[in-house]
Amino acid sequence: MKHNFTLILFFIVFGAFAQEKPSEKKADILFKSRAYLEASEMYEGLPKNEHILKNLGDCYLYNSMMAKASEAYGKLFSEYKSDSIPKEYLFRYAHALMGTESYEKADSIMGLYDTSKSYNTKEFIDSLTNVVPYEYKIQFLYENSKGDFGVAFLGEKVVFASTRNKKRPVYTWNEEPYLDLYIGAIGDNGKLDSVQLFPDKINTDSHESSPAFTKDGKIMYFNRTADKRVKIGGQKFASVRMFKAELVDGKWTNEQELPFSSEKWNTEHPTLSPDGKVLYFASDMPGSLGSFDIFYVTINDDGSYSFPINAGSAINTKHREQFPFMSEDGVLYFASNGLKGLGGLDIFRTEIKDSIFSRPLNLGNTINGGMDDFAYSLKAEEDMGYFSSNREGYDNLYTFTREDNKNKYFVEGDVKDKVSKNLLPGSKVSLYDMNGNLVDSITVKEDGHYKFGTSPNTTYKIVAERDFYIPFEDEFTTGEDGVFYYAIELAMESFVDRIPEVKMRNDGVIYIELENIYFDFDKWDIKPQSATTLDFVVKLLKEYPTMEIEINAHTDTQGTDAYNMHLSANRAKAAVDYLAKNGIKRSRLRYNGYGESRPLVPCGDNCSEIEHSINRRCEFILTK
Repeated sequence: MKHNFTLILFFIVFGAFAQEKPSEKKADILFKSRAYLEASEMYEGLPKNEHILKNLGDCYLYNSMMAKASEAYGKLFSEYKSDSIPKEYLFRYAHALMGTESYEKADSIMGLYDTSKSYNTKEFIDSLTNVVPYEYKIQFLYENSKGDFGVAFLGEKVVFASTRNKKRPVYTWNEEPYLDLYIGAIGDNGKLDSVQLFPDKINTDSHESSPAFTKDGKIMYFNRTADKRVKIGGQKFASVRMFKAELVDGKWTNEQELPFSSEKWNTEHPTLSPDGKVLYFASDMPGSLGSFDIFYVTINDDGSYSFPINAGSAINTKHREQFPFMSEDGVLYFASNGLKGLGGLDIFRTEIKDSIFSRPLNLGNTINGGMDDFAYSLKAEEDMGYFSSNREGYDNLYTFTREDNKNKYFVEGDVKDKVSKNLLPGSKVSLYDMNGNLVDSITVKEDGHYKFGTSPNTTYKIVAERDFYIPFEDEFTTGEDGVFYYAIELAMESFVDRIPEVKMRNDGVIYIELENIYFDFDKWDIKPQSATTLDFVVKLLKEYPTMEIEINAHTDTQGTDAYNMHLSANRAKAAVDYLAKNGIKRSRLRYNGYGESRPLVPCGDNCSEIEHSINRRCEFILTK
């Protein structure tokens, strides 16, 4: 996208190519140099093959021309075998479709890209209506300007990046001037007054963007593109790096590149924690999960920095996570196109507790749309701020005010196995009020995730249930103003992990391993030594009231098949009667008689007495 300056190069201008006869080789040179608009013009004049359609779709996608990108990708997949095309093009095609709000088609393409998930974007948008903490009222900031993004607050002023300086060299990606920093005063309705260039000491003929300031306004972090290109992966590359500058006697000076920037990767979009001790940023440095991830460093008392730490898979994906912003109330906002969203980059929020990031929440369709929405900044106390979007076909600034969403209060979390930590899809999760009345209940899907609406100042009990697991429950109370995010991980323990006598066979059948119940020949009454075994079963069923069992009785081969079938059924029934007599509900018990049809020792008519006794047995199989 045009704002994705993270791949910036200092290009040679290939304008002469436009006047020559189009050729695939010349178009490819333009494409590799990221002169995407010129490349697209040349590709359009060539016969379309698989390679050209891939690059043509990318040219349009990277310049936010989603209708044309959809057309190129659509032709690519309709004319060539999809299994020969890298799956990443499915992802790009889906996002191009979402950029034109063709959600049903986009969902079907995303389903091909990731077969492990189901996609229904319209349903997702509707679901966000009841769970987002705020609703946004947005306003276009400038009618006659484009290429603006990334607002940072500096007292009662703001600083942002823009391509409006026509004296700068032209960036061939989008044929716009290189980015400079600008400063302006906040006027009525968030409008900016007295906008002017930031000092030339900071602005250069390269790109400058994404400023962040300490609370006292004396230190600024910002991005600048390197003036040296190095060859990375076969292409020459000029990295985006982070710098620090100091305000001394009213002038910005002492510029220093941060030590974890590099010519081999990008470090970008700095933002500071409220106490100024942690610096968050985006990077594709080694240790990233795929594309760009959110990282952070601790700023030590002597001004040095800790080793960069990846914020982890709780918020990062194999796609792009960029533009972090930490608000005054400690909420981290960032943009992602890898998390479930409405198309392109969406703005998300996450809360941090003990260095653990909560599940990101999409801010919803009152601020996000099918195009790229990013670079969110907020004055939390005033419930106003700015964000950037290319929804009009180019990057520009929007101002917003936010209001509480009256339907925002909810509890959510994941259901996991206590031992393996694996998600447990198919588990039932129920929410009860303080009087034990059922409020809501769901069966979690593949992601193991549940979410319930709640009310302010209310005590709830949440219960997770699953066959062959011990039910898990937790209690929580919402605050006076409600709780808009209350995450509870429901860690369920299986009967196999908790109870030593409960085992799983190779075929997946779960059973209770007990000493055999012995019966006299031609009898089915419970002997005293068998009662001891059954008493243990009674104790187990009382301790775990959701457990249900099936008793299967078997005989030896003495007697006719019909007789043994009748005998085994009576023995199984006798065991069930014993359990019921000792307080176990019959609805939790089942029994079967299998006669001699399933011997443990297949000795036929030549069984010893020991082998006969082994085959005369009762098995206790868990059915729930």
